[in-house]
Amino acid sequence: MNGMEFYAYHGCYREEQLIGNNFLVDISMETDMAEASNSDNLCDALDYAEVYEIVKHEMCVRSFLLEHVSNRILNRLFDSFMQLKWAEVCVTKLNPPVDGKIKGVSISQKRLRTEQT
Repeated sequence: MNGMEFYAYHGCYREEQLIGNNFLVDISMETDMAEASNSDNLCDALDYAEVYEIVKHEMCVRSFLLEHVSNRILNRLFDSFMQLKWAEVCVTKLNPPVDGKIKGVSISQKRLRTEQT
């Protein structure tokens, strides 16, 4: 899922918490698609509309760090989709408050489902 756009209030500076900023979220996921490939039934697939709602919800929860946002998204994805084997979340803050011209700053986190997850 690429280029999900949100306006949110993440950041360490007071102005970011008050004014907000534009963010992009990209997610890559791996799941076993054998059953869905044969059945052509959404119930057998990882529903990307549900994924979007999870991301949307987590983007509404204010955080100081993008690392915290992406970790919450990963936690919710693995809790919600037992068939999820692997996921990567990239959160980009557009036009971050730095002393210079920059389009955005991104962080990515990857997670592999283990027996403990």
